[in-house]
Amino acid sequence: MAKVKGKKNSNTPLDNKVSDLIYRLLEEKTLDKKREAAQLPATDITEEDQDAFDVIFFAKDITVSEIFNFCMVKDLSMQRVKKVMLTKTIEKVLTQIVTEEQEEFASFPEYNASQGDDDLDETDLNEIEMKKKNLMINSDSNQMNKSVTNQWGITPASVPSTLGPEVSEDSTQKINKKRPKDTQTRVKRQKTKEDRSPPTSNLQQLGGMDDVIAQLMELIGLPMLHPEIYLTTGVEPPRGVLLHGPPGCGKTSIANAVAGELKIPFISVSAPSVVSGMSGESEKRIRDLFEEAKMLAPCLMFFDEIDAITPKRDGGAQREMERRIVAQLLTSMDELTMENTNGKPVIVIGATNRPDSLDAALRRAGRFDREICLNVPNEVSRLHILRKITQSLKIDGEIDYSKLAKLTPGFVGADLKALTTAAGTCAIKRIFENHNDLLCKPQKDITSDENIQGDGDIQMDEDTPLNESENGKQDGGSTPEQTYLKNTANMIDPLPLSVIQKFINNFPDPLNTNQLDQLSIRYEDFLKALPTIQPTAKREGFATVPDVTWSNVGALSKIRIELNMAIVQPIKRPELYERVGINAPAGVLLWGPPGCGKTLLAKAVANESRANFISIKGPELLNKYVGESERAIRQVFTRARASVPCVIFFDELDALVPRRDTSLSESSSRVVNTLLTELDGLNDRRGIFVIGATNRPDIIDPAMLRPGRLDKTLFIELPNKEEKIDIIKTVTRSSGTPLAKDVVFENIISDERCRNYSGADLAALVRESSILALKRSFFKTDDIQSVFDNNLDKEFEDLSVGVSEDQILITANDFSKALSMIKPSVSDKDRLKYDKLNKRMGWNDDVKLNSDDNAESSK
Repeated sequence: MAKVKGKKNSNTPLDNKVSDLIYRLLEEKTLDKKREAAQLPATDITEEDQDAFDVIFFAKDITVSEIFNFCMVKDLSMQRVKKVMLTKTIEKVLTQIVTEEQEEFASFPEYNASQGDDDLDETDLNEIEMKKKNLMINSDSNQMNKSVTNQWGITPASVPSTLGPEVSEDSTQKINKKRPKDTQTRVKRQKTKEDRSPPTSNLQQLGGMDDVIAQLMELIGLPMLHPEIYLTTGVEPPRGVLLHGPPGCGKTSIANAVAGELKIPFISVSAPSVVSGMSGESEKRIRDLFEEAKMLAPCLMFFDEIDAITPKRDGGAQREMERRIVAQLLTSMDELTMENTNGKPVIVIGATNRPDSLDAALRRAGRFDREICLNVPNEVSRLHILRKITQSLKIDGEIDYSKLAKLTPGFVGADLKALTTAAGTCAIKRIFENHNDLLCKPQKDITSDENIQGDGDIQMDEDTPLNESENGKQDGGSTPEQTYLKNTANMIDPLPLSVIQKFINNFPDPLNTNQLDQLSIRYEDFLKALPTIQPTAKREGFATVPDVTWSNVGALSKIRIELNMAIVQPIKRPELYERVGINAPAGVLLWGPPGCGKTLLAKAVANESRANFISIKGPELLNKYVGESERAIRQVFTRARASVPCVIFFDELDALVPRRDTSLSESSSRVVNTLLTELDGLNDRRGIFVIGATNRPDIIDPAMLRPGRLDKTLFIELPNKEEKIDIIKTVTRSSGTPLAKDVVFENIISDERCRNYSGADLAALVRESSILALKRSFFKTDDIQSVFDNNLDKEFEDLSVGVSEDQILITANDFSKALSMIKPSVSDKDRLKYDKLNKRMGWNDDVKLNSDDNAESSK
């Protein structure tokens, strides 16, 4: 019976499943009829008498009970459906199929004249209707009359003589055409055989992973290629290897490369694809995968993101199904012995970036025998990775790989791949602009020659090739004021629309070989693309590296030298420190009055060292829930370890680690203890530099200041006269403040009102002087037009907000007025307190920044 195309939009999944089973039953009945017809003697049936409809079993010839029994046998999932619901579904689907069958074959006399067609059709329909009404069914089928009329043979003799051959051929063609469609739809539902051939990648395509490759070849390569060694010695080869590390480090790539290098079957499984909504299907899927691996042995199995299906059963696995999946995976791995695999090993590789979330039973020997950590690549590894990635690129000139490796701290392999992609984008944009520049001049000349007789206006030539009659002036040329006011903050500016349109108009066809030869990537493209790439480890929890340099810091020369030797140089040139035996990074505590530049120094250090930068405002790690503050501190150092070298800056450190005594709460003490153990505990702090800033060093816990933690304490005092002059010059230079000729910084700093000024006060002085100059230029009178008057001309007539020819200058009178408005942030009492604290603690007397003049002035 051919499957009739019906409307199935409103059918439920159960209806579709029952419909497929009915068609399957009809096919089996049809095959049985064909076999019976083939077994009959040749004298019984002649070619003239044989009809295509005689060997077809139609839906009107089948009963509901037959379908019900067939569904119970062929589909075990039907046993979970209630009998009443299944019976009603079968009746509904059968009625639909019989109706569609009558609509399709009603025009064929053989369909109407076949054995018991009409009577059976009516009988089945009456049976369904009687069952719905719970009435008694009459079993009279008139079989005797049917047998007598069939023996007459009148209709088969007359109809085939005229229409029989044509109808039979047409009907068989239709049925034969539709029958393969039915089989094809069933084949699509069946599981397609997945490709288990070895991957095309190999180990030569990977760089910077020599130690990991050596371990994997020892654990996997030797048992796979030479299992006879293990069979002879009786040693059991390893059954599993767990690869863990931050995302983007190459766990999946190295698993594929090992299988491609060894040329062995490779079964790659995404762990979430194993989970099924049906109870028991997930465990069956795992069993099938391991059985397939045993048949393909020697074979390599790879479970990507294995933590999705193997959580801890004591608390991580929330549902019973997850516990069963873990148990099934454990037993399946235990069965991978050499005896069960016919002396051919099967090894499992698991990849995850959360190894602590795996069940403990999975990480024991005999399952995942070895755990290999793929850390963030160091400078040497990044150099090799860049060489491997750029092998397939078209490079123009030489690339300084060592410098690129230094400029990419915290980058993993995926980030370096993204860097090469961004460099290629920069190269393509550069080629766009070069092509347009080369073709712009000759095109202008040609258009000018053609249009010189018609119109003498040369400006129309620029608009003609761009088809920009309306917007040509805006895109073709810009005034100097527009160029000056244009925002060019992005390193990779998007191409103007006119450049892209011009390129497409000039090159409508694909580029030829000569034009493509000019496409190449240069070293400058890498440098231009580098600021646009954000490493994966810095997507969360990392602060943007500030643009503050040493040139933005005035005075503090001795402090800068100490910070340069403690943090910047160990990051830039670690090999020199290793020669003299310095391995552990130093911790620095900057303390002093507020506004003296502690935070500014930390920003400059982070920028000058080109390291990753994590800025922590002291109280932000504190949480009201028990244990959350300690977890936040551990998470900060975990992020820092994943992206070394890294600078962690704790601002207002006194709020995070106060002195531990009887008055301190238990939760605050735990926070202090956690930070102390992270700074100098069992965990390695190599490549992590800590800077703390506070203006209350007396309330910080003393254990925080011992050697090995924040061992270098730098006292940043208020600047003296020379340092104030240097600071105010630096502020005006970095901010671009226009000064009048009558401004003399020595006279301003010599004023008594500047005696206790800090660096922040001097910056506020310059800003307030600039505001006074702007006020003098903006408002010529004291009257300000109100919005209530609704007169825009009067409201803006005294405001020169445009680009004026007269430059606004800050005069000495502006500074004098600003001095009376800016009050010092540190009083004489506070200054004496900090001096006494420095003398009492005796920190860094040799790096003291005060001069004798400043000491005398304080008296």
